[in-house]
Amino acid sequence: MGILVVGLNHKTASVDIRERLAFNGPKLEEGLRGLHALPDVHEAALLSTCNRVEIYASVRAADSAADQIKEYLAAFHGAPRAEFEASLYCHVDADAIRHVFRVAASLDSMVVGEPQILGQLKDTFDYALTRKTTGIILNRLMKKAISTAKRVRNETHIAENAVSISFAAVELARKIFTELSTKAVMLLGAGEMAELAARHLVTNGVQNIRIANRTYERCCELAEEFCGMPVRFDDYLSQMVNVDILICSTGAPTYVLLKDQMQKIMRERRNRPVFIIDISVPRNIDPAINDLDNVYLYHVDDLQQVVDTNKQERQKEAAKAEEIIHEEVGKFERWLASLDSVPLIVALRDKATGIKQDELEKFVAKHPGLDQQTIAEIDYLLSAVVNKMLHYPTVALKETNGDRDAVLSVVKKIYGLNGDDDE
Repeated sequence: MGILVVGLNHKTASVDIRERLAFNGPKLEEGLRGLHALPDVHEAALLSTCNRVEIYASVRAADSAADQIKEYLAAFHGAPRAEFEASLYCHVDADAIRHVFRVAASLDSMVVGEPQILGQLKDTFDYALTRKTTGIILNRLMKKAISTAKRVRNETHIAENAVSISFAAVELARKIFTELSTKAVMLLGAGEMAELAARHLVTNGVQNIRIANRTYERCCELAEEFCGMPVRFDDYLSQMVNVDILICSTGAPTYVLLKDQMQKIMRERRNRPVFIIDISVPRNIDPAINDLDNVYLYHVDDLQQVVDTNKQERQKEAAKAEEIIHEEVGKFERWLASLDSVPLIVALRDKATGIKQDELEKFVAKHPGLDQQTIAEIDYLLSAVVNKMLHYPTVALKETNGDRDAVLSVVKKIYGLNGDDDE
């Protein structure tokens, strides 16, 4: 039984192809059950996110299983195979194991070190597990992938350092104020950048978030999601008096906060420090504001330098993570290979136990006067001898690597397990 991964991701496929082959909503269960029912697929799990679609399978024959999966994808999505096949990758056995571990550890993500993919992989495993499409091999593979990802996060700094503008903005605020939980924050703008910033703020303990946006309905949606306070755009200047941190990401073509407006706000604040991050392009905060006392203004280029430096640091940590994954792949391969010897170990033990039982019955028949306690003690003694005699052959069968087939063959011959035993 082998392991197969068939999939595509942001590196190999355009967003159009990824969307077309995605398994969303009710398609997920139907797709998973269909894949599991393919002739050469023994176990199956299906991961479908915005950046990747991957099928993980335990298969009887990798080549034919891969072909069946490709045909199934084409039929299920009504997409000619020729339109997407060039975007697919197929990994078998060790390469498949390594790929799953790298995905779990976020080494194959668009943003290396991002934490979301591990949660998505856990959900994929749970989903397949509850639908009984996985078994001993994929269950072990998924659990090992999750534990390997946790080991990578514990033993490297791959998840540290901001690698998005929104994350960098919050990290910069944390460095300046140290403790953010007591600070009042305003998000000016309610787009994707603002939403990401809000998530990072909440993660860092911020409880007082105000959100101002030209479209008030969108402002209310975001405020409700993050337990914040919606502010009408025309009222945001008056709210600035009580705000310690302003993160601006509007789509305005001109400045929305001018120096003279900020001077008035600072007088009302009695010159208490305020931290402003302008991540808008073009800039929405007048750069001259930075000349005011106790006003600290940063724009997107300042943050981009931080992001670029941090990406380089994550790449260094990724090299350490690859070493961990290489080690864990080796462990998993050894476990997988040991499965080949399980039937032989069972047969060996069954034969030894059968011989012991036959000899015990012969001995008891020759000595009819033996009481039950004595017979039990003799049985215990013979069982102990059998267990000790089988210990080293069993260990050898489990630990054999490159010469596994030779060892299996020798053990079968020595113990008469080839089916031609003359005894």
